[in-house]
Amino acid sequence: MQTMKNKSSETREKKKNKVIRIQPPKLEQPVTMPVLKDEPSRYNTDIRKLLDQCHCVDVHFCTADLNPICGAHRVVLCSVSYGFMLLFDLIPAKEIHEFNLQETVRTYLSVYQEPTVSMNNTPVRVIVKDVHFHKCLPDILHFIYSGASQWQLLEHDLKEKLKDDEEADYVSHIVQSLLNKPGTDSHSGTPLSLSESIGFFFNNTSLADVVFQVQDTKIPAHRSVLAARCDVMAAMFSGSYMETNCALIPVHGISKDTFLNFLEYIYTDTVCPASIPEAMSLMICSEMYQVSRLQHICEGCITTQLQSMTSRELASTSLNVVSLLQKAKFYNFGSLYNWLLHFVATHYQIFSQKQEFQDLSAWQLDFVEINKWPSNYYLNQLSKYRSYIHSPKHSCAVM
Repeated sequence: MQTMKNKSSETREKKKNKVIRIQPPKLEQPVTMPVLKDEPSRYNTDIRKLLDQCHCVDVHFCTADLNPICGAHRVVLCSVSYGFMLLFDLIPAKEIHEFNLQETVRTYLSVYQEPTVSMNNTPVRVIVKDVHFHKCLPDILHFIYSGASQWQLLEHDLKEKLKDDEEADYVSHIVQSLLNKPGTDSHSGTPLSLSESIGFFFNNTSLADVVFQVQDTKIPAHRSVLAARCDVMAAMFSGSYMETNCALIPVHGISKDTFLNFLEYIYTDTVCPASIPEAMSLMICSEMYQVSRLQHICEGCITTQLQSMTSRELASTSLNVVSLLQKAKFYNFGSLYNWLLHFVATHYQIFSQKQEFQDLSAWQLDFVEINKWPSNYYLNQLSKYRSYIHSPKHSCAVM
């Protein structure tokens, strides 16, 4: 009997001194951030479409008796060939050290001298002197507008067209001589892409046939490149609008830097806004001109820069993220709006301390409160855990 009492007493003493282990609350996973779209480049397709649809043609190739063969665009031709630069007087002959190139241009091509002074934007007529060359000219232009790199395909097309291997080789030799160009990277020696070649004409007065007046700055451009890359510009230059035949076009509501960034993308297929506000301005510009891929690039730029900021940088930055959120809503940038809303929610403890947090609408506040991170449940559990481990009841018997 005494033994049973002793055991019971020992059991009570062990329970009294037992260390109670309470696990901290489990971290819940925050709501998944929306995935933004990524759109592949259509640059080469856009330039080929320019040839197929004959937008803003400023060159007409003709036979020796002035019968038209097909249309083209000087800026594209000159971007791939010193020969066409020489033909259209873009560079003087003394700067061309390749005698064979000068001889090729003189032998096979010439600009027709119009009897009267032509008006602005009137296409130049180029006479193709060789019958085999002008017979294959549509295939040659398609090759040029595809980047002037698919030589095997061109040779196959020439043989199909001429049905004679010797004649096909003859025309191929002409094309190779004509396309002798500085189209390689000086460091790697690799051929330049079409976007890199045409990119040389960005903000360049050479061959420019339109000028944009943006604030106090005049920016030269080329209708053909603009029409190829932007459907709004294509409609503007081909329809019955004031800008169709206008040499100077005013641009309102867009800053000079933003419009230059926009044109840089049009010409080069790349752009890198200097800041998040500039990326948002460029995104608004791209929405105005309906260039969807540029919108997605700007979205990526904004979100990447925000995600790269540390908590301390987010807390101290003067950037108004809620203002970005409201702009995204106003301009109907649905993907970016949802992403920014989730971003505010998942950084609740930072943004709830900022003045701009008060600018959220009632619905937006409800969304942020529901999806905020850390969640109320986690914070409540964490508070209980901390209260417990600091309470007098939480004791540990040291042996």
